[in-house]
Amino acid sequence: MAIKSISPREAHDLVSGTDGAVYLDVRTVEEFSAGHPAMAYNVPLLQRDRIGQMTPNPDFLAVVRARFTPGTPLFVGCHSGGRSLRAAEILEAAGYTSVVNVRGGFGGARDASGRVVEPGWAAQGLPVETQPRPGASYESLKGKGHP
Repeated sequence: MAIKSISPREAHDLVSGTDGAVYLDVRTVEEFSAGHPAMAYNVPLLQRDRIGQMTPNPDFLAVVRARFTPGTPLFVGCHSGGRSLRAAEILEAAGYTSVVNVRGGFGGARDASGRVVEPGWAAQGLPVETQPRPGASYESLKGKGHP
């Protein structure tokens, strides 16, 4: 089954108005710290290794499972929509039943020539934070998943 995708504005409206809905930001900790959607939780799909290469986060699924039940409405976003689509596929395959990809993510999706084809969360003027709420950072979420 194909993963449903919605715009950042739709994600904002749904997360703001749906009981228990979560915006799951799967960008790196550094990207999240530079600015993220208000109300977002951070669980990176990929992380930088010691030499700066992006590698899969081996704890991604375990940390999500430790914090969010399979029925939690998850709106998954990244920078432009690629990592979030992959994360949504992983979550759906793991039994999550209400997973939606946020097209354009935080920074916007671009075509091959670099033109913005889907403005991101920030460009649409949606609420942005640079400090995570208590319990929303990867460090705190990982702590909950790994005693």
